[in-house]
Amino acid sequence: MPSIAASTLHLPPGRWITVLDGLCAHFPAISHEQWLDRMARGRVLGPDGVPLGPLTPYRVGMRVQYFREVADEMPIPFRENVLHIDEHLVVADKPHFLPVTPAGGFVEETLLTRLIRRLDNPHLVPLHRIDRVTAGLVLFSANPRSRSAYQGLFRERRISKQYHALAPALPRQSFPLLRQSRIVAGEPFFRMQEIAGAANSETLIHVLERSEAYWRYGLQPVTGKKHQLRVHMAALGAPILHDTFYPTLAEPAEDDYSRPLQLLAQVLRFVDPLSGEPRYFESQLRLV
Repeated sequence: MPSIAASTLHLPPGRWITVLDGLCAHFPAISHEQWLDRMARGRVLGPDGVPLGPLTPYRVGMRVQYFREVADEMPIPFRENVLHIDEHLVVADKPHFLPVTPAGGFVEETLLTRLIRRLDNPHLVPLHRIDRVTAGLVLFSANPRSRSAYQGLFRERRISKQYHALAPALPRQSFPLLRQSRIVAGEPFFRMQEIAGAANSETLIHVLERSEAYWRYGLQPVTGKKHQLRVHMAALGAPILHDTFYPTLAEPAEDDYSRPLQLLAQVLRFVDPLSGEPRYFESQLRLV
């Protein structure tokens, strides 16, 4: 059964006697006992792919591969759906709260890891990302030989993406509305902010449905800045429903599964770079 690819470390200069000592110093959040356990299970490999033991001598520049693990990783109680699969592409419908790739406290409970195991394909690579708290479509390359052609769709902005969002009404705005601004890293480091200066982000905003409490918006990002849609809607005075980052950062808390961010990657549309045929994918998920 294939698993997520190993991470790689080239051992830096140091006076450690063993690889185990060096790993403990380089990754202080991982205990000596945890590294011993990983080595015992063959989860730390040398440059030739052979498992390393606790007495392996330290050698500067040596290539060490290790598999990330999170102790007591909590399962995410929502399942992804595979909407399309062929030799080159996989299209998945990601639920809220599930990360696309391993990061932080998530390794096994990620869309990539689940799909690699489910589809028995260790070559899967996401062609783009959406936030953990956002639901909807994610496109994966399934074949290294054709990967660059599909990556070009995003790099050259030859793919159309539409999101749906629930947010407060903006009765004084005229729609469709083109929001352009300069987005840069904010504080803390994981938030973004708008500042004065030349625009580096652009979103086309439509109103799809009006109700008394919230409006349903169609959001088409022209650029792909981190948190772009969330920042733009908050800056307009209509933060997306249940957003804990914008306009203000909520106190840290466990995920509240009853209050998912009301943002959905609804549609992906592009001309296939291999066949020349139009491709259209639509999420089967819906915002409440």
